[in-house]
Amino acid sequence: MLATLLGLGTVLLLVNGRLDGYALPNARISLDTAVAVVASIVAILTAIRFLVEGRGMDLLLAAGFLAIGVGTFVFGVAPVLSGGELGSIEGWAAIGASLFGAALIAVAPFVTLRASRRRRALVATVALVAVSLFGIWLDARFLRLDLDVAGPNSGRPPSVVVAYGLLTVLSLVAVIGFGLRYRRHGRDLDSWLTLALTLVVFADLHYVLAPARSSDYVLQSDLLRILAFGVLLVGVWRAIGQAEFGRAVAEERARVARDIHDGLAQYLFALSTQVSMLESGAELEQILPRLKFAITAAQQEAQFAVLALSSAAGSAPFDAALKRYVDFLVADGALYVEVQIDPGVMLAPDEEIEVFRIVQEGLANARRHADARHAEVSIVQRGDRRIVRVSDNGSGFESDEPGAGQGLRNMRSRAASIEGVFSLLSSPGKGTAIEVVLRPT
Repeated sequence: MLATLLGLGTVLLLVNGRLDGYALPNARISLDTAVAVVASIVAILTAIRFLVEGRGMDLLLAAGFLAIGVGTFVFGVAPVLSGGELGSIEGWAAIGASLFGAALIAVAPFVTLRASRRRRALVATVALVAVSLFGIWLDARFLRLDLDVAGPNSGRPPSVVVAYGLLTVLSLVAVIGFGLRYRRHGRDLDSWLTLALTLVVFADLHYVLAPARSSDYVLQSDLLRILAFGVLLVGVWRAIGQAEFGRAVAEERARVARDIHDGLAQYLFALSTQVSMLESGAELEQILPRLKFAITAAQQEAQFAVLALSSAAGSAPFDAALKRYVDFLVADGALYVEVQIDPGVMLAPDEEIEVFRIVQEGLANARRHADARHAEVSIVQRGDRRIVRVSDNGSGFESDEPGAGQGLRNMRSRAASIEGVFSLLSSPGKGTAIEVVLRPT
């Protein structure tokens, strides 16, 4: 439907002679600047998505939009900011940068590879784009092709028509590629890219039909290009949100798996052991209390896992969720926990989930492994520092002991993920205290 409407609109403009455009140099600069800025933002956002998911498609999209954004500004905007005119060299360099970026974007939907060393790949790609843009500028100086310098009513060099025709073809290839991807996978980003690039196809087609000098004239198609980049911006932003959510889900699954392995699975193994002993002829009077204990503990572990998932899901204020979890944890009287949360301490959304997990891990260690009877949880402000502390009066251990446990490694990792500084103080018979100093606000 969109292609049909845009096609009919193009035909009407062509028949009525309205594709000539308007001599608006200042508006031309503003439009090119907007394209350069939005294309660069889209490049940054797709690069972030690449760092999250490692898809080769996202890396090519980031490179393509970076080439378009930087090339448009350096070759198409910067030379005319001081009031000068765009020369043939700069004009052709801008067109070359657009062709290079469009080629990368056209290839992107057909790439299925994933990168393992994402940061290194991203740095190498940015360097490659920079070198390529410099090479495009050198080629423009060497070829010295004519550019339409007198506006759309003068002669139109065939080289300009061919260049914009090639841009149209590349955009069309990208539309087909992302359309096929959306048909196969149904991913939201593919649909947004297909929509935006459809607008770009007709924007480039207008330049084929009426190629005007970019520093002087504004065509109706320029509005389509701005709209296309706006659609891209929205689509990529939504895709990043989905990617971050997917990563959070994967991390949560891994945490739940660890909890099940460290807690519930151990008690189920104990149940299996006791049943085997019964089958071997052990006395029921000896085995029955152990069975009851293991069943009760397994039920508690399952309830702890379910409660932790629901409490940390963001459906309740952080302090209420944490206190609810602690109330459930101490319900059987095996552990007493004091909670102190300074009402003036503000936690960011990413900090809330990680702090909740750190406190949960610390209390779980105190209950399961340290045989503690009393624990304290405090989240306070000391000067400009926000401090999270969990301490207990359990058995303790040598704090510098290598391989002290997966739980401690998990807490260190969680603290690092929110730019917090993790510290541990423990010794045999004197309990354990963990402390996380959160990033400055």
